[in-house]
Amino acid sequence: MMTDEEDRPRASFTAFDEGTQTDYAILGAEFVRYASSLPDRVIEHLMLLGHGHGGFPVDRLTHSLQAATLAYDDGRDEEYVVCALLHDIGDSLGSYNHPDVAAAILKPFVSEANLWMVEKHGIFQSYHMFRSVLDHDLRDSLRRHRHFAHAEEFSVCYDNRAFDPRRPNRTIAFFEPMVHRLFARPRRITS
Repeated sequence: MMTDEEDRPRASFTAFDEGTQTDYAILGAEFVRYASSLPDRVIEHLMLLGHGHGGFPVDRLTHSLQAATLAYDDGRDEEYVVCALLHDIGDSLGSYNHPDVAAAILKPFVSEANLWMVEKHGIFQSYHMFRSVLDHDLRDSLRRHRHFAHAEEFSVCYDNRAFDPRRPNRTIAFFEPMVHRLFARPRRITS
């Protein structure tokens, strides 16, 4: 049985420098189609965070939903709420650098302040989390950055407080339209 994708045209080249205008028109059309399903793939990947708690009071998906719910209930704008929802999406593949993975996914779509907040949230969270293990003042090396207060507030108000198994959360279905709107169009193209 052939899938819809198997029925669609393919480029004829075997190396990029052999491609024709027709080949690149095919690739362009396929890129638009594939990019339009990015929000669904993000949501699907977010669901992976529900597999296992890693010793935390709640699983990573619940933590993400709590952070986003807290941000939403505080009246944060939609971009910020989606950043709160997705800040740990890199946990499943980036066990040692999950903030970098989340930031890479969000980079084309969010403001510089929200990107830096997500990218640095692990350092800010370590202030609360690793007092007896790591230098808990590692974040102080970032204190002069213009988005320091923004990231610190996220850490204190949302990331740090989102581990309560009794706290009611909004559902993924509630946040899904926000994810779709955020990923509908990039703010900037990155390499």
